[in-house]
Amino acid sequence: MTGPILIVDDDPVQRRLLEAAVLRMGHRTVLADGGHSALALLRSRKEISLVILDLVMPDMDGFTILKRMRETGTSVPVIVQTAQGGLDTVITAMRLGAFDFVVKPVSPERLQVSVSNALKLGALEGEIKRIRHSAEGRLTFRDLVTRSEAMERVIKLGQKAAASNIPILIEGESGVGKEMLARAIQGSGERRGKPFVTVNCGAIPDNLAESILFGHEKGSFTGATEKHVGKFVEADGGTLFLDEVGDLPAEIQVKILRAVQEGEVDPVGAKKPVNVDIRLISATNHNLLDLVKNGQFREDLFYRLHVFPISLPPLRKRREDIPVLVRYFLARFAAEEGRSQIKSITPSALAMLGVYDWPGNIRQLENAVFRAVVLCEGTELTVDDFPQIQAQAKEMGVDGPVDDVRVPQLTPDRKDNFVQQPDVAIPDSQMMSDRFGQLRGIDGQGQVRSLAEIEEAMIRLAISHYGGQMSEVARRLGIGRSTLYRKLKDYGIDAVGDVGGDKGRGVETDKPDGENDAEFSDISRTIRKSAH
Repeated sequence: MTGPILIVDDDPVQRRLLEAAVLRMGHRTVLADGGHSALALLRSRKEISLVILDLVMPDMDGFTILKRMRETGTSVPVIVQTAQGGLDTVITAMRLGAFDFVVKPVSPERLQVSVSNALKLGALEGEIKRIRHSAEGRLTFRDLVTRSEAMERVIKLGQKAAASNIPILIEGESGVGKEMLARAIQGSGERRGKPFVTVNCGAIPDNLAESILFGHEKGSFTGATEKHVGKFVEADGGTLFLDEVGDLPAEIQVKILRAVQEGEVDPVGAKKPVNVDIRLISATNHNLLDLVKNGQFREDLFYRLHVFPISLPPLRKRREDIPVLVRYFLARFAAEEGRSQIKSITPSALAMLGVYDWPGNIRQLENAVFRAVVLCEGTELTVDDFPQIQAQAKEMGVDGPVDDVRVPQLTPDRKDNFVQQPDVAIPDSQMMSDRFGQLRGIDGQGQVRSLAEIEEAMIRLAISHYGGQMSEVARRLGIGRSTLYRKLKDYGIDAVGDVGGDKGRGVETDKPDGENDAEFSDISRTIRKSAH
């Protein structure tokens, strides 16, 4: 999860300037007025992703802070800045672990390049850490890449579940990250560092399911040349993750039920059962209750597994995660493939990814970015690097350049909270207007549209949005109905046509009788006020 950027400077003016520049880049900020407060924040806020550090401060200089960070094993990238840019100073800072060095006053452009590169380094180191934590069973919720409110609710549920040994059922479509969540639950509980054993129930051959899950003794059947302990015994003391549990064969379901109830398994050919102590987490992309009703899943096993259900939302239901996931995958694959020249993704490409529905969820997005990194011939990913997504986006009705499509973005407010803000303008197509309820301010030639054009578009949008209810349209636009009908005439707007010809929606066609236009604001004035 991308965390805030810590700005450390004893000069309040410089802190505000840096904060404003970082906020414009779309990142959160945390401020410290000295070295002691900076180290305290680094100890208490583990999610900090980058430090911008002033070297000359009265209470503790930047060199000392770098030394303390190295002594405590804090691996956050650091950009140091000072008014004295001597070679000796630069060499000393770099030897102490600084990632980059900038001289005051740093330009916003130079700072943005440095911040972008440092965050990519942090993302790569974070991926290495995630892989190591996953292998060691110490993956935590902080390792999950997300910014959406929907996933925050999932994480809160996962944290509560991690504090107990309760059986968990994770429900969600294929590719949403069910195993990653399961690993985070284990890594945040008492069984962290213990075995995490995954079983893909849909990939187990029926004739080998019992042996794979519960083990077998040597010579217990033809081909059993060695003893096999089975997945339940492998997970003893740790967590057993039954992925796609709805695909389990019926004859195996009853044996799993007994293993869960009694805490013991019967290996094939064994003379006595083997006790196991496991944390059971199951996952499915099916509706298990429907399977129970259809007789495909045992009801008693369902209630054993469905004790603490957690539903993972699909990617299309948490679109604000798309930008941060794209940038994370971009940094990772650019490093892995030796394509360090690929620094970013164009707004139009990011916008296109933001309106696509992603039936394969995060796994599909990951593969799309991987393919784009391989195809890219420049320094940033473009729409043309996503040919398959581009073709499917056109099928959705996004004609022409998708540079105008708006994708929900998260930007920080002054309280260090995340709020949705627009990044890119939106096309005039009906599909995009209905989805986002926004208007385009730039025309096809890159020029600002006139107020008359925007006014006409606003009227059409309002008529469509309120289903032709002209009283409501006029009230919401802040004008009288007589003014509204005069503008309909001026612009040649057919109110019925603008709601899709649906005459059954109660489109008002009666003209108002004698309203005083001077008593109401003009739409253009309304637009100008809203802009301020």
